Formats: sequence, structure tokens, C-alpha cells
Amino acid sequence: MLGLVVAACCGPAQPQRTLRVAGAQVPVTRDVDANVRALERALDYAASERADVLVTPEGSLSGYHINFDARRTAAALERLRAKARKSRVALALGTCFQEADGRRYDQVRVYDSDGAYLGFHAKILLCRRVADSDSKGEIDFFSTAPLRTFRIRHITVGALVCNDLWANPEWTPQPDVHLTQQLAARGVRIIFHAVNSGLGQGDELALNRQFHESNLRLRARAGKLWIVVADAADPVGRVPSQCPSGVLDPSGRWAVRVDSPGERFFAYTIAPD
Repeated sequence: MLGLVVAACCGPAQPQRTLRVAGAQVPVTRDVDANVRALERALDYAASERADVLVTPEGSLSGYHINFDARRTAAALERLRAKARKSRVALALGTCFQEADGRRYDQVRVYDSDGAYLGFHAKILLCRRVADSDSKGEIDFFSTAPLRTFRIRHITVGALVCNDLWANPEWTPQPDVHLTQQLAARGVRIIFHAVNSGLGQGDELALNRQFHESNLRLRARAGKLWIVVADAADPVGRVPSQCPSGVLDPSGRWAVRVDSPGERFFAYTIAPD
């Protein structure tokens, strides 16, 4: 009987699942055409690296602002989607978008490598300056939707938008509901994180960069998560962003981390099992 048990346990090993991810630290502007060109460069890089999926910054197609051009963004999306489909690269595309319900969302739109639309994650922890209760912010203009997961290459993944991950206390009027932990509890092992952290200099840059990075590392470690981070770059290429871009492993260490400022691309193969 023992021999039979051993034989059953020691059958042929199953191949390890992997996901090759690419990330784009690219400029995000109000010029949709310029944004498309940057994302097309990113797709060319992802295809050259044989990446399964490309992760882009928050607002990377539409621009990161309330008054984005919904029609131009929708048209540009189809152009980008066609190129991704031809390149056989899935997309985790950070963009603002107006849905058929007429509402505007700050999203990550997810497409598989065939170009099929898998749905979107809408930013949940929408921002408003906490110290000024009379001020207006994202929370007053964008809608949100329940947290969800996606499947890419038979791997369950999640997506978050910028403040969703770290709940900056200066900009978060809602409670921190620990979305990374919620995704981990749903079986997610890889999170695509679309970021537009803003630019900075001096002490302000140092403080915010330390806050964002330490949150990324601790939440990756707490949830045993891989986190793929793509932040926006300074369009002029001179000023660093307030968050690093790259890939964090489940111990909270950087597997890949790119320099800032400037446009940068990166790729890494994740074995989530």
C-alpha cells in the first residue's frame, strides 16, 4: 500500500506556470495622440521581450485629469487594442474612460492577448485633500465599482490604481480597506498597479517616495504578492516621480526596479506558484 501511495505522489511533475510581465514608465499628458505614441513604443518593447502582458501608468491613454476627451480616448483605445492584439500582448491599461452608462471612471482596463476585453478595475480610494474639506477631488467626479479579479494565461490577477494601494492619509477621505489583502484573500498572487504619483523635488519628493515604496514593499510581503508597478514619467525627463516602477516579489524585495526620471521599460518573468 505504501508503494502505491509513493507512486501516486511521485508522478510526472506539472510544468510551472509563468507570466512574463512588461511595464512602461512613460509620460502621461493631456495630448491623447502623444500618449498613444508612448504606449505604442511600450508595446513594441513588450513584444520584443515576448511579454505576456503590458502594465501602464494611471491615465496613460486619456491623460490623468477629470476633463479628458472621452471620444478621442475611445478612438485611441481601439488603435492601441489592435496593435496589442497583433503583437499578442495582453494589456493592463491605465486610463480614464467614460463607460456606456455615461459615468467616468479612473480605470485599469484588462485585455487578453487575443484582444478580448476582460473588464475593468475602477479606482476605489479616490482622492480629495483631507485637510481642506471644501475642496473638490477625484471622489467628486469619478465613479467606482466593486473590487474584482481577472484571469490571464490561467493565472488569477488583480489590478489597482495608485492610491488604492497605499491610501495616502493626506488624500484619502475614506477608510483604508487594505485592497491588496482583499485581493490576496481571493487567490490573487500578481497585482498590476497603475500609478501617477506626481513629480517632486527636495524633501517633499523624499518623503513621498519613501512612503510609496515602503507601502509597496510591506503590502507585497503581507499578502505574499507580486506587484508590477508602472508610474508616469516626467514628459521632459528631468524630475523624478514619487514612486518607483518595477516588479516586487512576495518578500517585498525589488526583482526589477528602473531609474527615474525618464521613460523606461522593464520586463520580468514571474512564477507565481
